[in-house]
Amino acid sequence: MNNLLITLILTSSVFSQGAMAQSRLLENVKRNPDEAKSICENFRNLNKENISAGSPKSIQAISTQKNISQVDAEILSMYVRGLYCPETF
Repeated sequence: MNNLLITLILTSSVFSQGAMAQSRLLENVKRNPDEAKSICENFRNLNKENISAGSPKSIQAISTQKNISQVDAEILSMYVRGLYCPETF
């Protein structure tokens, strides 16, 4: 029983740290619309080459540029596209 409780506490801690990191990532873009506009411009350039903003190439580029995980890069990509450049694909 104690092991289960400890496992639940540790798991809860890990999940809340991940959520906080994603929240900070999205808040940074929200506070800095120029950053979002720059990301949108990259998406538009990719779209001109018929490459989706959600493609592995695009997600990898964001991940590398921002030094974040690919999962965080994908979340950031969806957030930016949804709020700043929904016309991109």
